[in-house]
Formats: sequence, C-alpha cells, structure tokens
Amino acid sequence: MHRRFRNVRRIGPVNVASYLDRGKHRHLAACTAPRCDFSAEYGSRAAAELAARTHRCSA
Repeated sequence: MHRRFRNVRRIGPVNVASYLDRGKHRHLAACTAPRCDFSAEYGSRAAAELAARTHRCSA
C-alpha cells in the first residue's frame, strides 16, 4: 500500500505528516534520527505534533 503524505512538517528530528487511510484522515509522527525506532499514527494532527515535540531519542 502506498500512502501519499501531505502537509509534512519537521519538528526537531521528527517528521509529522497527514494522509488518507480508507477515507479517514490519519496523522503520522516518525523520528528520522539513526537507530531511533519511534513512529506512531494518530487520529488528530495535534496529537501527532505533541508527540513530536515531547519525543526524546533513545539513540
């Protein structure tokens, strides 16, 4: 399955993006730092951005 991400924003090392999944808007936060496995999907953009702001890399 290919997702088309839109409204991509970088907050520190974390990218936050929105996409459509089966007709619903979903939001993703994923850390781009090497060896950091953080990524999560959220139902609201605010939740994804909050996760990005409070994320602390374990790497």
